[in-house]
Amino acid sequence: MAGRRRWSTEEILDAAAELLRTSDAESFSVRKLAAALGTDSSSLYRHFRNKTELLRAVADRILMAAMDGYHPEGDWKQRITALALRLREAFGRQPQLAAIWGRYASGGSGSRLVMEEVLQALRASGLPDEEIPARYHRIVILLAALIASEAGVSTITPKEYEQGMELFRVAVLGADPERFPALAHFAREVRPLGADRRAAFEDILAAQLAHIEADIP
Repeated sequence: MAGRRRWSTEEILDAAAELLRTSDAESFSVRKLAAALGTDSSSLYRHFRNKTELLRAVADRILMAAMDGYHPEGDWKQRITALALRLREAFGRQPQLAAIWGRYASGGSGSRLVMEEVLQALRASGLPDEEIPARYHRIVILLAALIASEAGVSTITPKEYEQGMELFRVAVLGADPERFPALAHFAREVRPLGADRRAAFEDILAAQLAHIEADIP
């Protein structure tokens, strides 16, 4: 009798990414992935020691895809901005994986490529070397939070979106001006979280980079 098929690491990661398109990190399991591949969990543990290691590898593939064909151009701020937009676009195509990157991070080749480019850009800025690691950490935390937040919004269904918009209108336009005077005053200008997210992403990142630039000797 023929034995079970041996799946390669890349095939396992392909199947995991596909499974995560319709689920999340909480409901994802090695057992479900094994069932989708028609094998048992033990065969997958030959490639990955646990679920967390597998999820990190899946997220790293997104970083690798984002860095594919990337060439540094412009000054240090332009380099970091271009990289950030590439990450945003890559995770935008697979939004379920954005939260996984933010939660589990990654230590693979994709992660190293991103780290190297941000660190090199910061060195090109003129910052003293001793300040660069902390600045790097703040930039990456900011990017992970913004990308995961945007991805979370993009995964909701049209019905859920409309329900959220209705709740937003009720909460904002129906605010009691005596209890919430500022909210009542700005009610018609305040926008929901889903509005102009690209512009907000770029503005927030630009503000962080301007803050760094102001501290360059």
